[in-house]
Amino acid sequence: MNKEKLYIFDTTLRDGAQTQGVDFSLDDKLKIAQSLDDLGVDYIEGGWPGANPTDTEFFQKKINLNNSILTAFGMTKKTGRSAENDPGLSALINSNSPAVCLVGKSWDFHVDVALGITNEENLENISESAKHFVKEKKEFMFDAEHFFDGFKNNKEYAISCIKSAYDNGARWIVLCDTNGGTLPNEVTNIVSEVIKHIPGKNLGIHAHNDTGNAVANSLAAILAGARQIQGTINGLGERCGNANLMSIIPTIHLKENYNKNFTTNIKSENISKLTQCSRLLDEILNRKPNQHLPYVGAAAFSHKGGLHVSAVQKDPKTYEHIEPKLVGNTRNIVVSDQAGKSNIVSRLKSIGIDFKGDDPKIKKLLDEVKDREFIGYSYDGADASFELLARRIMDEIPRYILIKEYDVSVKKDSKGNIISSAKAQLEVDKQLILCEGEGNGPVHALDNAIRNNVDKLAKYSKYLKDLRLVDYKVRILNTGTEAVTRVSIESTDSKGINWFTIGVSTNIIDASFKALVDSLDYKLFKDNAPASI
Repeated sequence: MNKEKLYIFDTTLRDGAQTQGVDFSLDDKLKIAQSLDDLGVDYIEGGWPGANPTDTEFFQKKINLNNSILTAFGMTKKTGRSAENDPGLSALINSNSPAVCLVGKSWDFHVDVALGITNEENLENISESAKHFVKEKKEFMFDAEHFFDGFKNNKEYAISCIKSAYDNGARWIVLCDTNGGTLPNEVTNIVSEVIKHIPGKNLGIHAHNDTGNAVANSLAAILAGARQIQGTINGLGERCGNANLMSIIPTIHLKENYNKNFTTNIKSENISKLTQCSRLLDEILNRKPNQHLPYVGAAAFSHKGGLHVSAVQKDPKTYEHIEPKLVGNTRNIVVSDQAGKSNIVSRLKSIGIDFKGDDPKIKKLLDEVKDREFIGYSYDGADASFELLARRIMDEIPRYILIKEYDVSVKKDSKGNIISSAKAQLEVDKQLILCEGEGNGPVHALDNAIRNNVDKLAKYSKYLKDLRLVDYKVRILNTGTEAVTRVSIESTDSKGINWFTIGVSTNIIDASFKALVDSLDYKLFKDNAPASI
């Protein structure tokens, strides 16, 4: 049985850039394009040349893609001028892109209200734009904006819009659910109707996620006959985002109902790059990854309950729909006050700690975890702190930096400025080292006191120079004058590895310092730093 080809169109660099708070630099766009090309998507929509300086410069670059087709985005020509004399279309013609995707109206309501032109003028704009790019030998795609709403409001006119593009040489007609309000059953019915007019091999789907159905709508469109799927990395996009290609791609490749009937140009071995691609985007955006993303999230294959862990150890399929490694992810056995011995054993194995089944230290570790969580620790979100605790109890970690004492002060000067300063006395190889720093607050000052003085830490300085604090969270666990504070710190380094540490105390500075010291110790341990004398 011959499989039908599906084409993957990524619009992270254009539609994803519509996300609130996202502003890609030229270097960001180049890095993301390279990652997508390595993955093997068919089309990379790089942006809208002429719309802003970054996109214009991006398309002026000579971008060498091995697997993907660079695509420029724009809109159909304006009424009252020819396609040849439309400045917007000229910018697309002059861009270094072999393919062009133009958006145009397909809802008669918008033609009237938004464009202020007649239905016939809109059809002419679509057809003349299509002719222009086909004549210039650009692969032409028409993105039918608000198509599903237009179809429901005026079926005949919506169809006439997409036929105006298709009949004049468009390679792809992309049906866009622009406001994200269409549901999967509606997508199935409407795409099935459209295929009576436009062949499925020329039909695409562009779903927004405003009802949480963008992935479902995309898969429904495939089953109804569409053969191009548009979306973004991690579902990035305006409002609630776009269809998440990090979910769609592995579903097509790994789920039987799809992989037995369809294929893509993405090589099977490249599916394991999905998690890396997902987290690269978050790194570029300098934001915390969504741990609960399907397939690629850190929690996608995490198991906490003792009974669940026991079942996973016997047969992973019990609670895992695929092998994590297929998408480049890993299984994570969470340790918490709900953990049983099976959690502890599995977690120790996963971090490479050798032990005997009857080792009394296993029970000691389990009891320690439960005792600590009773007073406020939470190891299900602090993998590094748990590993340090386990290795200390199992006698498998050396001593690195000893914190002898520290002092933190906060004062307000005559100008109203709040000044926080910190001093920390550390011991390395029996030598006392004084570190000082200032910051926006006492915790920041304490962090700077250590991180900004790594050159003083002798043999540990080279290991700590690339250490960077990513996130800092504080939670008050109870109220009153003796409130317990839990501090969580996320750290990273130049290798792109993130780890989480935790500290608990009735004093926020002390809790922060405990989490901070664990971050330092974990960095030194994973980099095989030598022990302190």
